[in-house]
Amino acid sequence: MYPSVIPMIAYENGPVAMDWLANAFGFRERARLLGDGGRLSHGEMEAGDGMIMLATPSPHYHAPKHHREECDAARRWQEVPYIVDGVLVYVDDVRSHYERARAEGATILSEVEEGEEGKRYRAEDLEGHRWMFIQR
Repeated sequence: MYPSVIPMIAYENGPVAMDWLANAFGFRERARLLGDGGRLSHGEMEAGDGMIMLATPSPHYHAPKHHREECDAARRWQEVPYIVDGVLVYVDDVRSHYERARAEGATILSEVEEGEEGKRYRAEDLEGHRWMFIQR
């Protein structure tokens, strides 16, 4: 069964992204379909009771991190630590999640902090997609 809402995220290197997301964020692989040249045509990863789908849509696709390197406007959009076009994920222990993500090379956008909704931190993955993790 699929959740009611599923973020669909593009990656320049989908197979590497799936491995990294598992190691850094603790996501669990559900499906991995490879196309020509080992390109990810469809992937599914579970996070708690939610999931994301991911793929490498085209060899011409540029991830946010790569896009920022080439485009001044994109670089300015990401000057804030907030999650712009990102994904919110609830976790059981935000401190240990933060430590794991940091150890695996996630770009930390904000340290663990207390907010109205609970403890949280913000990070970018290996290709510059932004995530917020909040402890329930």
